[in-house]
Amino acid sequence: MLSTADSMATSSPLVTGRAGRYERQPAAYRAFVPAPLPPDPPVRLDGELRVLLSRADRALGRLDGAVVTLPNPDLFVFMYVRKEAVLSSQIEGTQSSLQDLLAAEADLFDSLAVPRDVNEVVNYVQAMNHGLSRLSELPVSVRLIREIHERLLHGVRGGRLTPGELRRSQSWIGPGGAGLGEAVFVPPPAELVPQALGELETFLHATDDLPLLVKIGLAHAQFETIHPFLDGNGRVGRLLITFLLTERGVLEKPVLYLSHYLKRHRQEYYERLQRVRDEGDWEGWLAFFLRGVAEVSGEATETARRVLLLREQHRSAITARLARAAANGHRVLESLFDRPIISVGEAQKLTGTGFAAANQLVACLTELGILREITGNARNRRFRYDPYVRLFTDEPEVEQ
Repeated sequence: MLSTADSMATSSPLVTGRAGRYERQPAAYRAFVPAPLPPDPPVRLDGELRVLLSRADRALGRLDGAVVTLPNPDLFVFMYVRKEAVLSSQIEGTQSSLQDLLAAEADLFDSLAVPRDVNEVVNYVQAMNHGLSRLSELPVSVRLIREIHERLLHGVRGGRLTPGELRRSQSWIGPGGAGLGEAVFVPPPAELVPQALGELETFLHATDDLPLLVKIGLAHAQFETIHPFLDGNGRVGRLLITFLLTERGVLEKPVLYLSHYLKRHRQEYYERLQRVRDEGDWEGWLAFFLRGVAEVSGEATETARRVLLLREQHRSAITARLARAAANGHRVLESLFDRPIISVGEAQKLTGTGFAAANQLVACLTELGILREITGNARNRRFRYDPYVRLFTDEPEVEQ
């Protein structure tokens, strides 16, 4: 019933107020019942909050412009989605890295070497892609949220906790192994979850004057407070942010993910959410949220710029070095932005050449520092586009 992320939340004095009320349950514990959104009294969008909202809006606009000008934005999205999957899963306690995820997708692990939690990250990618594809026919809704949750937990840790089903029992947030008596936060009783989620869905699609980023920030905090599932609430709640930005057309491509920011400021993240519940401090939470939107948008914009620069540098190097084989080199290079791990056999299929020519091409790309062999094998070798992968990680460059 507890995630690693949940277990680090902190408690505050119990009060009844702007965000909802604590109700004593028959078993003598108190559960929080959130008030429907929007907050009453309304959010005060003045002073610092107005400045932060303007900054976040501008940063989002720059990000959207930077991504759509890429030669193939979907290739940037491919890696960005995977970075988010890794970071969001790490907040919940997984250890698998971006390198592990790419290796798993390329079937590089034997059955004994697969990191125990990499499948959770793979599921996150699948859940995200499923949700994004469904937005063309289904709005962000309780139904979509349940579909995403089912794919997120299918066959992995937490898979026994009714994937895709709203919880039917009381959950709580507290230290690992703690019972209700030691909980730092108890979300609403299970029988109130459907109503609370229905009210959240109504809020999401209501016509009002709230700026979209404010509405999304409110919705994320409310979802985490409702805590509708026995596991996976944090990951689904973070996906909700991206789905809403994409559904409303703020971003042409799904490239805003707050997990990097939330991981860096994990303790403040939990404290801000708890202050909403205990003190009704929606403004403090929204200021934190908007700072994150601006910060992460700026980072993603810079990454998009570096991807474009890297592509042009490597296209120039291939043209200068490979001469008549440059066209095949460019073809392989473009494929690496989609799948950054490749074998000689895969290069052969891409170029339609013989094995010897493909092997020589891969060798040239390795000499240029574009590819690096990662298996150490004499046969069945695999090569990774390390300069590209490093743009999405904090890992240092590996010498050839």
